Amino acid sequence: MDKVYSTAIIFLGSLLLGVAFNMFLLPHEILSGGITGIAMIFSLMLPVNAGIWLILLNIPVLVLGWMKLGKVFILNSIFSVAVTSISMLYIPVMKVTEDALLSSVFGGVLVGVGVGFIIRFYGSTGGFDVIGLLLTMKRDIPLGFLVFGLNSLVVFVSGFIFTWELAMYTMASIYITGLVVDRIHTRHIKLSLMVVTSKGDAVKKQLLEHLYRGITVTDGEGAYSGNKVKVLYSVISRYELAYVRPLIKEIDPNAFVSISETMEVMGNFRKDDNFKKVPGTSQMM
Repeated sequence: MDKVYSTAIIFLGSLLLGVAFNMFLLPHEILSGGITGIAMIFSLMLPVNAGIWLILLNIPVLVLGWMKLGKVFILNSIFSVAVTSISMLYIPVMKVTEDALLSSVFGGVLVGVGVGFIIRFYGSTGGFDVIGLLLTMKRDIPLGFLVFGLNSLVVFVSGFIFTWELAMYTMASIYITGLVVDRIHTRHIKLSLMVVTSKGDAVKKQLLEHLYRGITVTDGEGAYSGNKVKVLYSVISRYELAYVRPLIKEIDPNAFVSISETMEVMGNFRKDDNFKKVPGTSQMM
């Protein structure tokens, strides 16, 4: 059921992209970012639909993602690109409004919602999304901000090919898309997690197996009850919170859990960091 649900979300998000491109952005020659934007440029200059260009240009990027991000992710991405491309072939290119600014704003919002949910359910729209995700594995940077920087290259290209007024509309649309993506895809937002539990070993084992995070474990004592407890501290992403909550509740329904937003993290955090034991402590780093 989870697989069907995630596939349905990716399908709807990809369909939403087709609507945004053909009914808001393309009619005003407002581009999306990255490879999708390049496909739009080619479709406006040559008599070949943007959906065809989108498939052709994504092939080398998806091959790279297959090697670095895994088979499931790339299969979801291929499915997303296919749905978006097919929808762009059948959804008519028509103006919902004559106002180019309104189209850039609403088109940017729709693209951001579509991309955000596609990435949240372990897929991508190909292109710079894949490149951005590869870079966020190495650097703790908000994905929307990173993709916005990469996509800005398309703005300059469109400015030379078309007009700088349309380029500015494109920049506004891409910026709004980046903001919406970061609102939905919240992996970069860090949370401090503290768990006070009488089942410390079981909770620690499950957190390490599912999160692969460093955890500091200390001994504690209930001031009122006098019971001996374990206090576990770690830093997780907001994206991971969805399955940390039920995991802890299943092991120890009576555990005390405190969650607060963290401004900055220094040291090993990401899943690809090397974990090593800190001498004289219970912390894995």
